[in-house]
Amino acid sequence: MSIDYPAIETARERIRAEHLRAHRPPSSARGLHHFALICSDIERTIAFYQDLLEFPLTEIFENRDYRGSNHFFFDVGNGNLLAFFDFPGLDLAPYAEVLGGLHHIAISVDPSTWERLRGRLEAAGVPHQIESGASIYFRDPDGTRLELLADPLGEMYGSHVI
Repeated sequence: MSIDYPAIETARERIRAEHLRAHRPPSSARGLHHFALICSDIERTIAFYQDLLEFPLTEIFENRDYRGSNHFFFDVGNGNLLAFFDFPGLDLAPYAEVLGGLHHIAISVDPSTWERLRGRLEAAGVPHQIESGASIYFRDPDGTRLELLADPLGEMYGSHVI
């Protein structure tokens, strides 16, 4: 398959010129309340996110939409939560990264925390990949791809994105 990279760059520049506003209005949103994922084992998920990644568990209660299912939350900073559901009895398939689906979740951490968590991932034997010296990509116990990013919120590899 041949990809026309100059055409892609031309389209990107056209989209940038047509849609990026010099005076961007404020967003109608207050922020990301929570991002919800599915897990197959609650305690394994808590051990991974709270004990390994240091994201405190903030609450667990029954899912209002599916009796017997748990809905639980981890604090990922700045008032944002990462949430999980389990669905006992539904026999859900393992996580699959597909076109049109979730690619990864990027979570900002300060550089010293990035280094500490990199060491914790290594010590725990979690396979990971480091990109650009600021990103660590790895998967949670159910296969969801995560990124720990040492860039500040609103920046990406030195560029301001907000």
